[in-house]
Amino acid sequence: MRIEVLGPVRAYGDGGASIDVGGIRVRALLARLTLAGGEVVPVDSLINGLWGDRPPRESVRALHALVYRLRRALGESEIVELASGGYQLHVRAEDVDAYRFEKLAKQGRGELAAGSGRKAAALLGEALALWRGDALADVLDVPFAGTAAAHLQQLRAAATEDWFEAKLLLGHHGEILAELEAATAAHPLRERLAVLRMRALHAAGCQSEALALFEKVRRTLAEELGIDPSEELRRTHLAVLRGQSELSERSRAAPGRLPAPLTGLVGRQEELNLLAGLLESSRLVTVVGPGGVGKTRLAVEALSRHRAHRRGRVWLIPLAGVDTLTRLPEAVLGTIATTEALPPGTPLDRSVSLLAGGEGVLMLDNCEQISEAAAEFAWQLLERLPNLTILTTSREPLEVMGEALCRLAPLALPPAHADPVRAAQASAVRLFLDRAVAVRPGFALDESTAGPVVDIVRRLDGLPLALELAAARLRTMNADELSRRLGDRFRLLGTGNRTAQPRQQTLRAAIDWSWDLLTDQERTLARRMSIFPARTGLGPIEAVCADDSVEDVAYLLDCLVDKSIVERAGDGYRMLETIRA
Repeated sequence: MRIEVLGPVRAYGDGGASIDVGGIRVRALLARLTLAGGEVVPVDSLINGLWGDRPPRESVRALHALVYRLRRALGESEIVELASGGYQLHVRAEDVDAYRFEKLAKQGRGELAAGSGRKAAALLGEALALWRGDALADVLDVPFAGTAAAHLQQLRAAATEDWFEAKLLLGHHGEILAELEAATAAHPLRERLAVLRMRALHAAGCQSEALALFEKVRRTLAEELGIDPSEELRRTHLAVLRGQSELSERSRAAPGRLPAPLTGLVGRQEELNLLAGLLESSRLVTVVGPGGVGKTRLAVEALSRHRAHRRGRVWLIPLAGVDTLTRLPEAVLGTIATTEALPPGTPLDRSVSLLAGGEGVLMLDNCEQISEAAAEFAWQLLERLPNLTILTTSREPLEVMGEALCRLAPLALPPAHADPVRAAQASAVRLFLDRAVAVRPGFALDESTAGPVVDIVRRLDGLPLALELAAARLRTMNADELSRRLGDRFRLLGTGNRTAQPRQQTLRAAIDWSWDLLTDQERTLARRMSIFPARTGLGPIEAVCADDSVEDVAYLLDCLVDKSIVERAGDGYRMLETIRA
């Protein structure tokens, strides 16, 4: 069955034959249930929507009579079902013209934001072709219909403007001038229509007409609404006055730039391959791991090899100092905005406008302190920019549908008491040696140093930050002394890279950053878990750690795993030695 509401309300059977639904209230009932999108509409809501503040004396019985007539007209009693105190219409979304229209219009808007005028024009044209007149045209006197029709008409107007803009993007200004004139006459207060018509007139060489249109719109806005023209309309007016040739050129983001690393990436080839694959198959990828494990370094290395980087369309947004949803779009704009005037709209709208224009990757670095805000912002960007990929780094997942995770563990460790040859095969040892040689030229892994080095990397869990801080101490002590003093690791590794973020300058700061993100119950469980020196199953953890203040240990353990305080190890759990300390 197919139902149409973008015009007079109509229904069609499976073979395409028109169905005589009945009188105005029966058609209105069909439209009201259709626009509910398969949801149950309560009886009271139906009565109010169909009769307003003047319902019949026995309104419930009157509604039941309408439902009976609708079922009889449609020929399928089960298509209108009584459920949970209301009625529900069983019809597929793709069989309703309003939902097909919204889907096509949304896809077209996404293609337009991405700079694909041809695809946008085709999708938006297909969406607008579904309209057969004013929405709900034959039931507009029914109380609910006015608001519903106004909403649909607003969507139609926005889609029409998007279609005009797609045509301008293709250079088809001559084809749409007449339609733009009619549209601006019908909607004199829609400033975007005026902007589009001014751009079309200017492209057609009618500069004086474009300027006259601006003056007419300015007077109308002042007289009817008491407001001045929008920033976009004023900028278009100024561009026409200056005779700029490309009014249709959309604002673009500044070329992206990734930091040039001062040290090489040791190991991580398997993780790099995984991340490269995820960036090809998913539009939202999160690198998750404990503090100091090297999430940012891995992400930057992966993006430096991405094809979008060669075109200057990879942007890195540091978020360590951002703590609210409001400041997040501002942080993005601070990186991607150029010295030119910003496009109009909210910070999110401006970000969308600047990032449009082809394939690109936005990296949101250190999202854990604003994970909910980052998730919402990322979702909104991805919904509106089909050619954008977002890569985030965080100590916990964003938990957005479609998010792909790259869990980053510490570097591989050598066996205890490994000889120099065996030890050198472990990536944790190779990183330590690489950084040690930088501060102590000539340092090598041999029979005298292998034991202390293996002990150092194992006690520091293979965490890259901890290994780099430890290697820096070789300026003033040898490997054996360093190993013996690791009992006070937070004091020993209390200085580091002065140019790094404060939470990356010392080992304690890196752990504190993660600790501060935990809830009180999570902290309590983490403190109690620290008595377990090795992998432990859920049963012993519950037996030791549970009480009235920590009841659901299994749930809290999952939270600690997500926040990279505890890691799964086979069929048990373990805490990194540094976090235990």
